[in-house]
Amino acid sequence: APRGPSAPARRNPFSSLSNAPQRAAAPQPTAPAGGDPSAAPFWQFLEPACEEKPPERAEPAAGADTLALTKDLHLPTAVPKVPSSPRQEFPADWSIKTRILFMSSQPFTWTEHLKAQEEAQGLAQHCRATEITLPPSVQEPQLSTELRCAFQQSLVYWLHPSLPWLPLFPRIGADRKIAGKACPWAQDEALQQVLRSDWCVSFSSLYRLLRAGLCPYFYVCCPRLTVLFRAAGLGGSAAPSAAIAPTTRGFREALRSEGKVSNGPVQCWSPGASPGSCTARLENPPRRCCSPDTDPGPCREPALSDDDDDDDDDESFSWLEEMGVQDEVKKPDAISIQLRREKQEVRVDHRPESLVLVRGSDTLPLLNLLLNCRSLVAVAGPQAGLPPTLLSPVAFRGGTLHTLKARSARARVPGGSEDVFSLEVLGPVLPHALRALTRLLGPAQRGAFRALLSTHQPSAAFNGCPATQQEAVGPPQDLPACGLDPRTLDQLRQCPTLGKSAIRFLEMKDYAYTWKA
Repeated sequence: APRGPSAPARRNPFSSLSNAPQRAAAPQPTAPAGGDPSAAPFWQFLEPACEEKPPERAEPAAGADTLALTKDLHLPTAVPKVPSSPRQEFPADWSIKTRILFMSSQPFTWTEHLKAQEEAQGLAQHCRATEITLPPSVQEPQLSTELRCAFQQSLVYWLHPSLPWLPLFPRIGADRKIAGKACPWAQDEALQQVLRSDWCVSFSSLYRLLRAGLCPYFYVCCPRLTVLFRAAGLGGSAAPSAAIAPTTRGFREALRSEGKVSNGPVQCWSPGASPGSCTARLENPPRRCCSPDTDPGPCREPALSDDDDDDDDDESFSWLEEMGVQDEVKKPDAISIQLRREKQEVRVDHRPESLVLVRGSDTLPLLNLLLNCRSLVAVAGPQAGLPPTLLSPVAFRGGTLHTLKARSARARVPGGSEDVFSLEVLGPVLPHALRALTRLLGPAQRGAFRALLSTHQPSAAFNGCPATQQEAVGPPQDLPACGLDPRTLDQLRQCPTLGKSAIRFLEMKDYAYTWKA
């Protein structure tokens, strides 16, 4: 059939934008001068997702060593430029990791699709604290049942309370993630009391295990602070210890007013300070805490009693008497002096410098104080009525066994023909788990891999808990039945050396470690 006259072409309403300036293309990674693009280090094309992604991120400074973008990893992460010297072990890191991205030129397929028997054997090895010894190099990781069972064993941790529909770690800054989830206890005081009673039983059980040497450490994660309890012999301390961070002046005043931890020291962290240089008793707190902006030496103002403080105030104005003008100049009254001191103490609130450290027998009164402290539980907001989260590497009463989420992937280096393999581990990665995973990846990946670590930043302050000189020289405590590998225990016995920082980049090359914090 004959066709009618064709309709006039419809004008593109967006044709007027054809002359608009084009958006600049994203810069592409450049290949090394004089070489093939595939020769570029593969780790430059992978980077971890941030724990909390800000809406906008400033571009890194020119010349910074940054990781380029991949398809499913969106934000570049600046890598510190100053690595450590190669060593057989990396330092103990007491911070909690939220995500670890391992990268290697060898595949991670041996971590996938564990058989039911391998999974069951791994859980049994964890519960029995079985020590695994692998050869320096595993030729066929996919066929090594021992390696796959040990991998399952390294992913296990214990948690309380266990509410599958709620993310219970991290708790600091988690209101946005919990908002909108079902919380039937929010308006039910009877249910809140049941949850709290059950939590107190689990907390007390963990502490008894720790004092008996059956639990090496555990964390108490609250909406506003985190507490790390460590058994005697760990962290360079010959006595049990508890570190609390971040804290506020109100919380520190509560510790002092209760009088239950009157012999517990308050540890003011300072970069480069000698061990014990910023230590004071709780009933006589330091008038000024060290901060990274001040001199890295020891605190210059020791803890004094109230009488000594009054004497110092009188002596500070003695020069007026020497000039004969003491009656003409108005001296500040006691209230003004107290307000000035309180202002100085408040400056460290919510910062790593607000770290509180309690040692020895004072950990028991601290336990009782935390059990009866109502402020540990939020009274409003999405976390209202929800007890703090308990994290432990070993089983305890009321604890629930959980495993970290692990997934492997393969990516192609942009502009090259080389494949890059990655293993992503998600969840609260505790210090012993980081050591266990690296101990397995060495033989499985032929002694070469890199790892990018995302840290729960409030917990990084636990790396700034140096032991006093008196404790550091004490005999090492024997913890044979605490559930951890002896080599992991040797690492955790070390005095913290990272300050308020945490390991962000870890590399193994030829079975030797280098790291950046």
